Amino acid sequence: MSTTLERPTPTTVLPTSPSPFRGLRHAAALAVRNLIKTARTPEALIDVTIQPIIFLLLFTYIFGGALGGGDRTSYLQYLLPGLLAQSIALAGVALGQNLNSDIQKGVFDRFRSLPIARSAPLVGAVLADVVRYLILFAITMGAAYVMGFRVQTGLVPTLAALGVSMAFALSFCWISVFVGLLVRTPGAVQGLMFLLVMPLSFGSNVFVNTATMPGWLQSFVHVNPITHLVGVVRGLMLGGPVAGDLAWTGGWIAVFLAVFVPLALRAYNRRA
Repeated sequence: MSTTLERPTPTTVLPTSPSPFRGLRHAAALAVRNLIKTARTPEALIDVTIQPIIFLLLFTYIFGGALGGGDRTSYLQYLLPGLLAQSIALAGVALGQNLNSDIQKGVFDRFRSLPIARSAPLVGAVLADVVRYLILFAITMGAAYVMGFRVQTGLVPTLAALGVSMAFALSFCWISVFVGLLVRTPGAVQGLMFLLVMPLSFGSNVFVNTATMPGWLQSFVHVNPITHLVGVVRGLMLGGPVAGDLAWTGGWIAVFLAVFVPLALRAYNRRA
């Protein structure tokens, strides 16, 4: 008598949706992975270390005499909060480039095979950028202090200004995430993001007073999100009203998150 052994049929494991807490843990683990990657390529920090110092030196000592009426020290006081906002916008470009590069290398294909939240790779990349923004704040404020910038309000308002800047940065960078998932090459990400960031930076109150601009341009400046972020930072660091600009900035943060987070997730599901 022969006995036939039947091979057990493998059971299909249905993917389960991780809880929000588990999803956050997954994102944090991937954020650590991104930080390790950055630590191994320190040149990736040029945009948050050397670049802000170059802009500070350039606009203070080359253009500051003309734009500040000959008083470079006073112009530095005016410039620093605006340059901080511009640097935040520029620093977000690298995030979209890195995501686009990872997709091309097949990194996100491996993520899809893991039992993690679908949003974890994107959220993890954004969380890792917190460290980049902290480095940006430290370098920019330190260099400005050496050049003669002085806060007029105190430590708590300054920390509040940096906190608002961080919140703005973490919402604005989702535009770069979306673009990085939408286009085909990292170079295209940089090109498209610069087309967005440069008009927002120069069409604002970063470098000159809005009152000196043509009327048609002032209409754009008054609704520019960079303008209102600069108004908040200037008010908190140098003194002055901030309520109106803070409300505008909070509104823009909500818009960026409400629009570009779902768009980025949808683009990721389609491409990754």
